[in-house]
Amino acid sequence: MSPARAQGAQTALVSRPDNSSASQPAATAPSAGNAANANQQNAPDNAATQQKGLATRAIEKVKQAAKSASDILNRVPCLPPKGEVRTMGTLPHVANKLISGRPVVIVAFGSSSTQGYGSSAPEFTYPNRLAAQLRRQYASADITVVNRGVGGEDAPEMMKRLQSVIDLHPDLVIWQVGTNAVLRNLDPDETARMVEDGISLIQAAGSDVVLVDPQYSPRVTEHPESAGRMVRLLGKVAQLRHIGIFPRFQVMREWHERQAIPINEFVIADGLHMNDWGYACFAQLLGDDIIKSVGQIKLGVNVPANVLTYRPM
Repeated sequence: MSPARAQGAQTALVSRPDNSSASQPAATAPSAGNAANANQQNAPDNAATQQKGLATRAIEKVKQAAKSASDILNRVPCLPPKGEVRTMGTLPHVANKLISGRPVVIVAFGSSSTQGYGSSAPEFTYPNRLAAQLRRQYASADITVVNRGVGGEDAPEMMKRLQSVIDLHPDLVIWQVGTNAVLRNLDPDETARMVEDGISLIQAAGSDVVLVDPQYSPRVTEHPESAGRMVRLLGKVAQLRHIGIFPRFQVMREWHERQAIPINEFVIADGLHMNDWGYACFAQLLGDDIIKSVGQIKLGVNVPANVLTYRPM
């Protein structure tokens, strides 16, 4: 319970004895006044007890959510897709900061699946999952992951607030885009042009970029032609701009088609957004890619700029 709500609840409990005593006859007013005073003295204790009970239930609910989310990858393992594993490409700004011991800022830029709609608590969104993974990997590093996801947006709206992302001076921008364009029947070519323009601005500001394409979910696959074209165009943009791309659509499709995981194990009932498991596995695989790319630079491996994804599909 928020402080404001708690205060309101306590005020309501204290005010009830006054209201009840005011309705009693005048002949009994002195005793009623004494009773009211006694009730007023007891009311804060009652309010505190009820508030404590509400707080306890809220804490237990959070603990249950945490337990559910923390063991979800144990109940359904997060496996990398089969086949040759390839890196998404170099992330020089992130790698150089980590190598030199300087703070690293990553901005997760996107719509509702970046914001975390469908997760049971904020800590189970993909940006927070990713932050936890990277901090475990680089325990001595100062890593900040900023969530700049806004539900319902796609490239036209994101371009309007792109400068606010650039103003954060990120070392890496993970740009999730294209899903709402498919759902809103926007022109995929125009979306791709806007994304390419945005990438140019991000790169000019000195940041690494990784694109994340649409999710494989029933609401998206209802538009197979548009979804397929969007995925292909974002791949082409990544190739032209020499950046990485996380192929979320193909990864999620493999969860269902090759790993035989039911859709409702990683997508919530709305048929669009991921659940805790979906966000956790997505973050895990994306984090694995980032760690691998940084590791190659640390080892002096020259990763070709045209290597776009960590795996062929």
